[in-house]
Amino acid sequence: MKALITGGAGFIGSHLAEHLLAQGDQVIVLDNLSTGRHSNIEALVGNPNFEFVLGSILNADLVDDCVSRADVVFHLAAAVGVELIVRKPVESLRTNIIGSETVIEKAHKYSRPVLVTSTSEIYGKNTSDLLSEEDDRILGSPLKSRWSYSEAKAIEEILAYTYWREKGLPTVIVRLFNTVGPRQVGHYGMVIPRFVNQALRGQALTVYGDGSQTRCFLDVGDAVPALDTLIRTDAAHGNVFNVGGSDEISIADLAATVIERSKSQSVIRKVSYEDAYEDGFEDMQRRVPNTAKLREFIGWEPTYSLPEIIDRVIAGQRS
Repeated sequence: MKALITGGAGFIGSHLAEHLLAQGDQVIVLDNLSTGRHSNIEALVGNPNFEFVLGSILNADLVDDCVSRADVVFHLAAAVGVELIVRKPVESLRTNIIGSETVIEKAHKYSRPVLVTSTSEIYGKNTSDLLSEEDDRILGSPLKSRWSYSEAKAIEEILAYTYWREKGLPTVIVRLFNTVGPRQVGHYGMVIPRFVNQALRGQALTVYGDGSQTRCFLDVGDAVPALDTLIRTDAAHGNVFNVGGSDEISIADLAATVIERSKSQSVIRKVSYEDAYEDGFEDMQRRVPNTAKLREFIGWEPTYSLPEIIDRVIAGQRS
């Protein structure tokens, strides 16, 4: 298989590229390095089955060339992270909507199966126990930039789904829930690498809000095989899948766990959402995925526990 990975120099994309190459597949990575890093794929350069293309998914001709030379497309390129979305909403919307439309249209032009990585942000403020793929979206005002990412990814999902229904394009949508691991950085709001970085530097771990909000985390080493298996599973086409962990933890307890496992002397400092982001910022109190559909289709189960996930991030940052 020859796979195109948009955003392949990013955290998840680079791990996916390694995974595919290890199986003997060929990989083309398309990335503009706006949030991805060349160091993530440096070890792959020189592999005869690997090609890096520097460029944006907003460049339709470049996307056309890359898609035409691939068998399948993993569309991971996106403006990600709450901090980036709030700080650069226009740029983020352009990338997440126009860029995704370009990739999906070119996949249709060449009849290439495409896997679209969406997000748990889709569910918005829905705090139901075990969020399922058909659950309602509950969002705040469109005037709050906090929700622009969710809206953009919803449009991306709609595009992928309607291209499958109307035009027969084999598409798979995955909603990632807090995927973490080595190489992930905390610059854009990703909480575990940010906590680990602060702990290793002996800085206060900044918890936004009161810290009672809960999340589940999944190691990238568990996420990547799910993406690979889904794109190769015909029965998965036209479907959406939650991909996430099951160990629920409050952000305050997560900070304490990071301090403990890194053997840091850091303390926890709570910061209001207004000070961290913007006035009127809204967060979700709880977000726990139901992954029964993923297990049913491909027999997937996560293998890394939360302590192991944190330890891998600590080891990665120390190295």
